[in-house]
Amino acid sequence: MTGFDTRPVFFIIGALLSVLAVAMLLPMTVDLAAGNPDWMVFAIACALTLFFGVQFMLANRMDRIALNVRQAFLLTALSWVVICAFAAVPFMVSQIDLTAADAYFEAMSSLTATGATVISGLDGLAPGLLLWRSLLQWLGGIGIISMAIAILPFLKVGGMQLFRSESSDRSDKVTPRASDLAIAVGWIYLCLTAICTVMLSYAGMSWFDAVNHAMTAVSTGGFSTRDASIASWNSPAVEWVLVVFMVLGGMPFVRFISLAQGRAASFWADTQIRWYLCFLAAVSFGMSIWLTLTRDVPWDDAIRVTTFNVVSVVTTTGYASIDYERWGPLASVVFFILTFVGGCTGSTSGGLKIFRFEILFIVLRALQRRLYSPNLVIPLNYNGKPVSADVMISVMGFGFVYLMSVFVLAFVLAFLGVDVVSALSGAATAVSNVGPGLGPTIGPSGNFATLPDGAKWALAAGMLLGRLEFFTILVVLSPSFWRR
Repeated sequence: MTGFDTRPVFFIIGALLSVLAVAMLLPMTVDLAAGNPDWMVFAIACALTLFFGVQFMLANRMDRIALNVRQAFLLTALSWVVICAFAAVPFMVSQIDLTAADAYFEAMSSLTATGATVISGLDGLAPGLLLWRSLLQWLGGIGIISMAIAILPFLKVGGMQLFRSESSDRSDKVTPRASDLAIAVGWIYLCLTAICTVMLSYAGMSWFDAVNHAMTAVSTGGFSTRDASIASWNSPAVEWVLVVFMVLGGMPFVRFISLAQGRAASFWADTQIRWYLCFLAAVSFGMSIWLTLTRDVPWDDAIRVTTFNVVSVVTTTGYASIDYERWGPLASVVFFILTFVGGCTGSTSGGLKIFRFEILFIVLRALQRRLYSPNLVIPLNYNGKPVSADVMISVMGFGFVYLMSVFVLAFVLAFLGVDVVSALSGAATAVSNVGPGLGPTIGPSGNFATLPDGAKWALAAGMLLGRLEFFTILVVLSPSFWRR
């Protein structure tokens, strides 16, 4: 018997399903205008999703919706699983006729903004399905940001308690203030998408392609409307525009509110942003020099292709402008390591996140100093806030679970018959929500279609684990969670 009321959880899931149903009207309209028969698929899927969404809301309606800790854990885990199931319906019953495993993989990859795909022939795919993939990543992106600023700090997952608001520190409820913050961030998210669309259009994309890529760039999802991804346009202007918005998508969105309010100082005072930008610049510059010296690539081309692909992988977007594995084993190793880094907390990117590397660096530096000064009292601060032992344990525990999840998933994939390179890089890219892996099968120029169904289900689970920061799922799966 559960020790808590699940009605608020299912009411909110019903509301989210209703939003998903309304979103299906957009690709339906696009297909209808293009004369594609798949518009009926979206119409049926919309009706089905709306029916269940409304049923959940009616069956679980309450006078006041407020979530405690257990309800927030359950909502965070269950909502992604349920919404992905309904989002997969158009993929299953459309003209591409994906299997259940393929459809759920594609939906999970979309909503978690991972960007791995099982669909080939994108250049000739119905416009409604192309828009649906991009729209799912865009909706998933705003869901990720909202979760990062309103839910995960409240649940103290992986050191995220550093980012709790003052009001939620004084209460055991998810506060209205967090909801207001999420709405403000949503407007910024929408504005960035609109600006990116206009700039991509001026850079040479059609309006349809510009809208799709704006949604998948700001959400750091990485889906494209072409099989060759961004390489199809062979346009430096398109690549530099996308670099800018991938970088912005990997920043903490709450800091954009500070900029909008004229408080630029607080934006640059965030050490996470400074580390993030410096890391991207250093790796891109270093790789550019190496590429110029060893591959005789002109400097302007080298700085462009390395910056684009480094930013794409670090922000976990997953676009490809070139098959960087052709640069040799060093490049493959570098990009594999970059898979784990990630962007800033409060952004749409996945990975370990920059702030956790900062915390680990602070702790390691303090340990080093104590080796030669055992009695020295060293204050540990992050962005002017004291770093408690609870935060340090959470960050180190998160890192351990992160790496163990990659290893376990790689073992499962190898057990299912996936080759070693694809298994290890596939596990890393799924858990980090990056998209492309390494090797001829799932590398920058491949996709995940040829993997066995069992591997696709396992990778979908890895995407969910990584996106929900592991402990959100592990806690819900614990038997003690369900006891009174």
